[in-house]
Amino acid sequence: MSQEFVFIQETAFSVTIQCPNLEPFEIQVSSTELVQEIHHLLMDREDTCHRTCFSLQLDGVTLDNFAELKNIEGLKEGSVIKVVEEPYTVREARIHLRHVRDLIKSLDYNDAYNGLDCHSLSFLYSVTNGDITTDRHSTKNQKSPYIDCTPPSYILPGTKDRPLKPLHPILNDEQSKVPSAIKVLTASCWNPPPGYRKLRGDLIYVYAVTNEDKRLNITGSSRGFYLNQSTEDEFNPLAVSPKTIYHSLTELLNAHSPSFKRHFAQIQRRRHQKHPFERVATPYQVTAWCAPQLEHCIDSIRAEDTFSSKLGYEENIPGQTRDWNEELQTTRELPRKTLPERLLRERAIFKVHSDFVAAATRGAMAVVDGNVMAINPGEETKMQMFIWNSIFFSLGFDVRDHYRDLGGDAAAFAAPLNDLQGVKAYSSVDIEGLYTLGTVVVDYHGYRVTAQSIIPGILEREQEQSVIYGSVDFGLTVMSHPKYLELLSKAAPILKIATHKVLNEKDEEVELCSSVECKGIIGNDGRHYILDLLRTFPPDVNYLELGPDESLCTELQALGYPQEFKHKLCCLRQELVDAFCDSKGNATEIRFNPDVFSKGVRHQKSDLDLLKRERDLVKEAAKFLVITQIEAFIQDSMDHSSAPLDGSMLVESMHSRGINVRYLGRVTTLLSEAKQLEYLYSIALTELVSRAVKHVYCSYIQDVDNMNMGAAISHFLNCYLSSCGSNPNMNHDHAMNGDSAGSIIGASRKLASRRKGRRKRRDAQQNQQNTDWVFTTPKTLWSSILSELKQYYNFTLETTSLAQLIEENRLHKLIFLRSFCIKTGVQVLLQDYNFDSKGRPTFSEDDILNVFPIVKHIDPRASDAYTFYTTGQTKIQSGFLKEGHELICESLNLLNHVFGPMHPTIAQCLRMVARLNYIMGDNADAMAFEQKALMMSEKVNGIDHPRTIIEYTHLALYCFVNGQVTTALKLLYRARYLLLLVCGENHPEMAVLDSNIGLILHAVCEYDLSYRFLRNALRLNIGFFGSKHMKVAINYHLVARTQSCQGDFRGALQNEKETYAIYRQVLGAEHDKTKESGECLKHLTQQAVVLAKKLNEMTQSSANPFMPPVSIQRPSMSSVIEMLNIINGIIFLPD
Repeated sequence: MSQEFVFIQETAFSVTIQCPNLEPFEIQVSSTELVQEIHHLLMDREDTCHRTCFSLQLDGVTLDNFAELKNIEGLKEGSVIKVVEEPYTVREARIHLRHVRDLIKSLDYNDAYNGLDCHSLSFLYSVTNGDITTDRHSTKNQKSPYIDCTPPSYILPGTKDRPLKPLHPILNDEQSKVPSAIKVLTASCWNPPPGYRKLRGDLIYVYAVTNEDKRLNITGSSRGFYLNQSTEDEFNPLAVSPKTIYHSLTELLNAHSPSFKRHFAQIQRRRHQKHPFERVATPYQVTAWCAPQLEHCIDSIRAEDTFSSKLGYEENIPGQTRDWNEELQTTRELPRKTLPERLLRERAIFKVHSDFVAAATRGAMAVVDGNVMAINPGEETKMQMFIWNSIFFSLGFDVRDHYRDLGGDAAAFAAPLNDLQGVKAYSSVDIEGLYTLGTVVVDYHGYRVTAQSIIPGILEREQEQSVIYGSVDFGLTVMSHPKYLELLSKAAPILKIATHKVLNEKDEEVELCSSVECKGIIGNDGRHYILDLLRTFPPDVNYLELGPDESLCTELQALGYPQEFKHKLCCLRQELVDAFCDSKGNATEIRFNPDVFSKGVRHQKSDLDLLKRERDLVKEAAKFLVITQIEAFIQDSMDHSSAPLDGSMLVESMHSRGINVRYLGRVTTLLSEAKQLEYLYSIALTELVSRAVKHVYCSYIQDVDNMNMGAAISHFLNCYLSSCGSNPNMNHDHAMNGDSAGSIIGASRKLASRRKGRRKRRDAQQNQQNTDWVFTTPKTLWSSILSELKQYYNFTLETTSLAQLIEENRLHKLIFLRSFCIKTGVQVLLQDYNFDSKGRPTFSEDDILNVFPIVKHIDPRASDAYTFYTTGQTKIQSGFLKEGHELICESLNLLNHVFGPMHPTIAQCLRMVARLNYIMGDNADAMAFEQKALMMSEKVNGIDHPRTIIEYTHLALYCFVNGQVTTALKLLYRARYLLLLVCGENHPEMAVLDSNIGLILHAVCEYDLSYRFLRNALRLNIGFFGSKHMKVAINYHLVARTQSCQGDFRGALQNEKETYAIYRQVLGAEHDKTKESGECLKHLTQQAVVLAKKLNEMTQSSANPFMPPVSIQRPSMSSVIEMLNIINGIIFLPD
């Protein structure tokens, strides 16, 4: 194995930290860590967190922050590292003030709910009441044997109640219990220090109001912080007497406010009771689709951010902006020959990329909100382009009729995502010398904004002059370039692109190795850039108008293909191309010409046979998609082994097979024909409707002015989900005096015809209110949804309303609300909504809390970690658990090197390590790793994401095996609640959950409750697998066991007979399981006879009217665990 892989040589050792005013303490470090990581650790540690401006010294030598510990001379086990307080600069003083603010606010959920600074939510500790790996949770430390098993009423099988509040299980008073350390802490109005004070070391002035109502004016100087004699009205920078300088602001506040000292210590103590993962920011922003009403408190740092960095004033100051393109391309040029080099390169690529995504998102929101000046302000809104923070922004509209022949605005809206797929493909191929642009696509308030890094020099000349490869007019004029052909031909074998010839405007043959739209531009930095990669992959002829000489095969024609579509940019997915080539066996030889069906592109006349073969190949791939891949997807769904929990997982599953979302209508139709896939049909139907609603909502919300945004969104939701018609309330704060809702609506009716067909702009400066949205009714909205379903997905829905659809498919409106909010970025108030009231609309304007952007971007990969992980999986499948475990642990190590502590892939890897530990018998480690996996999934995927639900189920199993029964049940109850919220009761995963809950309740003798859950699991599994399946046999057996414990031997006998019959039919009479069931039948028969005798004796003898207890044997722990392993599909491999 050492020949195959190079493991990172990493050693752990202890060093002693010597800090001013503290006893020396030891910390564990790793040889591959940077000095900077010790800095971060000290700034996070409870007793040293108040320090920011310090250096670390070893034997009097200051350590370089970016040095790896293994490269530091003399650093070894037991070395003493000294923390030395350093003089402040203005920058360091500002960082210190912000850090103190962050420490004071560290228990707040506000930033996570408001989607700020990559904070996100995690509620695991609220569910489990803290860290489950601590002694407090261990069975040895449980003072009473009592186990609380009571499930909340709203998760019981068959309940119709779906409250929303339990989704966020923060103790209601937890937020109000957060102690307030200080009333005000802000930069003073006396800033900046005048010149003569700067010469005496003044850097910043801070103003504070303590809980005791003391007003403190503080000077931040190069030596530290001290009180000055200024007041709110008078500037007096002299120090108060006696002058005491504190190196940290918290030390000064501790000395002058007993309340601050007490509460700040409490806050830090509670902060450190949280898991480190709860305190770590995520790489990309994760937002919550619902939130409680949060108190809006004074926060000067937030206010300062809003009016400086966040609005881009500083973006125009020379030296302040980041050259995103240079950073993105420089990181790709880093060396990559050895493993350490690759790790460093991938870490740098990932860090710059996540920073770029954050900046691009901020810029896109500023563009849509009207806070960025266009570079072409004189043009119509939809044609405007913007530059902000060295990023170029364009809107998803058809500028200058560029896409006129391809579908106009619909094509312009689809093109950015196609382009992003192309960028993703070329980035993953990673050809040295070939560069793509940093690209982020942001959907916000109905607008699609594309953010791209800027090619050096591109703005100084027209694009037409810059392009030296490809076409700027969809094939009328075409150019080629030998260097581009050389670079693109290196990527061609992997992307399956054929080198082909097209004719230019002079009828000359031009050789290309990409689609004609792909443009090559050499930047002023000498790099070869490619852009406009929207047709990297072959066209999807099932959605193209073919010429008179072309037709699809009869099978596809019978299914209604080719279908009309809104635009002509439909392409096959890369996964489909790969699957098609694999199915052919000669994958290396198959190449696609992406231009074969492009109108406007003229092909070489010299080889018409080749052109026909290329066209036939594209048609064959389109047939493969519909006839093979979609059919295989339906067939593979029949065993329910990886059943998607919601629409997002369904789409992910389709994408992995190369099936585009536009085929969701076809998939849903096929699902409706399979009775046992009824649950998947419901999920597909929900996703179809939700996507159609999103399309309708985008055009609805685009022209609503900011003042009426909340009212318009709540009106839309009422028309969509409420049982009561909605009367929209408009805001008229800026309307002329005397205007009423009636007059505005009346006036807008007169204007409606004149406005129709013309795109209006939301322009706050003009105070023109667009009121078309108020005319939307439940009927017109449903009609638009049905029309969109037919046009986009070729799916016909026969229902007259959403209520009818929900009733027919046993769904719940909360599922549709969640899906709508996640797809559109709308955040609603966390409360229990009444969808059934006929007299009052469900939503009011106050229920709409926020709108977040939906951001799409590429995901840089950790290539070596991926190799380790996949090889580890192969080893495990071959039975080599130990070697597989070793490889996957190394993969986890590499992932941490590349992505830092928090990433969806790391959560997946942690889950795998936990499962392996469990299979290998290391239950404590399994629980510890799974707790991390679950907490990370909550943070990076979302608290109600399908993957998070699966993690809850896994952790419950490991908790039970470790003797934490109450915790296991709490986790399973949480998982069941989330599953009800996401997809409802009818799902194979619900049967697994109910079997788990029933088994554990049975183990702790809660037989009546156990019976309810097990009976439901049996009912569900009969529906999914039929009445003669092994899973159903197990369910019958579990129900029988519970009934026998309840004393219902007749019922138990009946159910065990069903088990015996299935085992006998499937396994044969001589199988151990069949014999075991036969013995169980005998035992139950005896028990039934004994019970009958006792009942007879009771009726005959009046002496003893009391029923004697029936002997019930409590199931052993090992038998329960064995049954849990069977239910959860864990197969133990022999040693």
